Amino acid sequence: MKTLRQSPGFPGPMTASRFLRQYWQKRPLLVRGAFPGFTDPLSAREVLRLAQHPDAASRMVWREARDWRVEHGPFTATMLQRRPRRNWTVLVQDTNYFSRRARELLSQFRFLPHARVDDLMVSYAETGGGVGPHVDSYDVFLIQGAGRRRWEISRQRDLAFVPGLDLKVLARFEPEQAWDMNPGDMLYLPPGVAHHGIALEPCLTWSVGFRSPSDAEFATAFLDHLAEKMSPGGHYRDPGLRPTKHPGDIPPALIAHASRVAGGIRWSQQDVRDFVGRLLSEPKQHAVFTAPPRPLSARAFAAAARRSGLRLDSRSRLLLSGRRVFLNGDSTSAPAGALGALRQLADARELAPGISLGDALLHWLHDAYSTGALHVGREAAHAD
Repeated sequence: MKTLRQSPGFPGPMTASRFLRQYWQKRPLLVRGAFPGFTDPLSAREVLRLAQHPDAASRMVWREARDWRVEHGPFTATMLQRRPRRNWTVLVQDTNYFSRRARELLSQFRFLPHARVDDLMVSYAETGGGVGPHVDSYDVFLIQGAGRRRWEISRQRDLAFVPGLDLKVLARFEPEQAWDMNPGDMLYLPPGVAHHGIALEPCLTWSVGFRSPSDAEFATAFLDHLAEKMSPGGHYRDPGLRPTKHPGDIPPALIAHASRVAGGIRWSQQDVRDFVGRLLSEPKQHAVFTAPPRPLSARAFAAAARRSGLRLDSRSRLLLSGRRVFLNGDSTSAPAGALGALRQLADARELAPGISLGDALLHWLHDAYSTGALHVGREAAHAD
């Protein structure tokens, strides 16, 4: 894609350091011409075709009078052909799973940690289309593709939703700023900023979302992690139990036993790090990995890797913390001498041909390849 930079920094005239210091999670930023001569990774026709794919998470949103409607895909060609001429939009999540050009666009945000990346979503909207005024709990970059869209934003504190809808549409939205965005323009919104996008004409908008798990999510998932890791083997016993006068009362001894079990739960910093790495590298539920139909032997794989390079599957998540390596929810220690190559793979999502790979690392890479999480060969420059 000629419009994208080879060395990712912040899209536009400012540096990534200045953006992170002055705007990230602080205030919105509109960047006119962030991507000069921008070309959409997928055309409108390709987006609608992708909305029919059984592995793609897609939605159609439209408005009938004052009511908002949503329907989830996959859609049939007939369903899309019967769509109205105005006031509707189709959204497709994780376009980076399906398109090399979408992955290239997402790669322009490598100045931010992969652990925070959610996906690259696209919306195709006819005139008047949108999903209603809403607020997100995550950071998002909105990149305008073909066509024009108006974005209205507000720092309002009233975040009540319209009751009884399948969408979380704000009941009262009072815009404070508005911009008409043209192809290549980009709008950054931190969490909590109410916004409303309205298609001024048929248009495509690309949304780079950055996940931000809530404290409740972290706490719930960590407790599940501890329960799986610890698996206490004891049971409550009361061999000296006496007849009770009040069977509706909880026995104090039972509460005391539960208190001792809870008090015995312990964890270390390593436990927390392992939990976070597993959680943030866990692939999405609809991510499907396909093992190679005729997997290479370990020896043939090693030769092919050195000759042609390696790349992560578009659905794979590879993260590092110290010497711990997290791939798609699994955790292991980096093989001796392998940390440099693994860091290159985690950062760039591929390894160039000719790179030195030790036997221990090749064994780990071969295991990942055998599950479909890793592929031989770097991505072709001409194909999705």
